[in-house]
Amino acid sequence: MTHEQTQYEQLGGETGIRSLVDRFYDLMDTAPEATNVRALHAASLKASREKLYLFMTGWTGGPQLYVEKFGHPRLRMRHFPFAIGERERDEWLWCMDRALAEHEAPQELKDYLRQRLHALADHMRNQEG
Repeated sequence: MTHEQTQYEQLGGETGIRSLVDRFYDLMDTAPEATNVRALHAASLKASREKLYLFMTGWTGGPQLYVEKFGHPRLRMRHFPFAIGERERDEWLWCMDRALAEHEAPQELKDYLRQRLHALADHMRNQEG
């Protein structure tokens, strides 16, 4: 019997997800292309990094760490206090697209995740324009 790797495993497991999330937030914290979405976050990105790591671990087929710690993600509800329009969505995606592009993983998987993340990010919008 063969074992088909989960997306989590294909991304490098715990180390790979941490690396992806860290690169994402490093870009958000330093790139002028992410100024508006960065402004929605606390001065320290430590808590955001950890929450995204926990979420991405379960979302890609790894242990359900986020659910164990916080319950159902309810992403839209949890993001509702923040004004998220097209600009913020696009800046978030700019960071994630680059982090994914740089990540060591099969291209087919990165393309699939990019498609899913674009739909998810668009779902988080709560502002016109």
